[in-house]
Amino acid sequence: MKIVVSPAKTMIENTDCYIGSSVPTYIDKSKILLEEIRQKSYEELKEIWKCNEKIANENFDRFKNMNLQGSLTPAIFSYQGIQYQYMAVNVMEASAIEYIKENLYILSGFFGILRAFDGVSPYRLEMQAKMEIGEHKNLYEFWGDKIYRKLFETGEVVINLASKEYSKTIESYLSKENKFITCVFAEKKDGKVVQKATMAKMARGEMVNFIASGNIQNEEKIKKFDRLGFNFDKELSNEKKYVFILE
Repeated sequence: MKIVVSPAKTMIENTDCYIGSSVPTYIDKSKILLEEIRQKSYEELKEIWKCNEKIANENFDRFKNMNLQGSLTPAIFSYQGIQYQYMAVNVMEASAIEYIKENLYILSGFFGILRAFDGVSPYRLEMQAKMEIGEHKNLYEFWGDKIYRKLFETGEVVINLASKEYSKTIESYLSKENKFITCVFAEKKDGKVVQKATMAKMARGEMVNFIASGNIQNEEKIKKFDRLGFNFDKELSNEKKYVFILE
């Protein structure tokens, strides 16, 4: 069983506890992106990033000085943000860390798809960024089916905890044989099922922790998730979508 999550916009360098032990699968594609980005002006990149001056300056310098080799931070410790805070990898037991290392995949506009301990350099490049790369009009075209193929190369069940922006890089290529289960964390309001971004991010992080800490190998056991007040809703769920409602 594999788990797939979105990246976070905020990243840090931190090699105090762990050093990235593997190289991203599509590092050669990342090198192409790096060269494309370095050819753009500060103003062009600021427009692509849709951010303020401080963030633009920081990331302009990051790409200018980026080193994709050497002692790099494992992806799981580099990404910051709500989802990663609730994963609580820093306080996981060794067995759960090992589970994360083997089963967790992080989607990325810059790296395509990452294993948890792939070494990365901080960057800013969202998958939906309006950026042309050669003959490709955006990053979705640039990555094509590569992310999907890597994720399903062994035919395992994939638990989708990624946002729509990132999961669409996989969903566009799914076949009937692929088992891709999307977890939805929502609440009922005025008879409607509503998903709130912050709570969803928190729950996704907690779900990663729940699966890894429990060494879960069967998707049926995910239905027992009951953290943050969420519980599995059988009526709203099906074989492709597990819905958890905030009680």
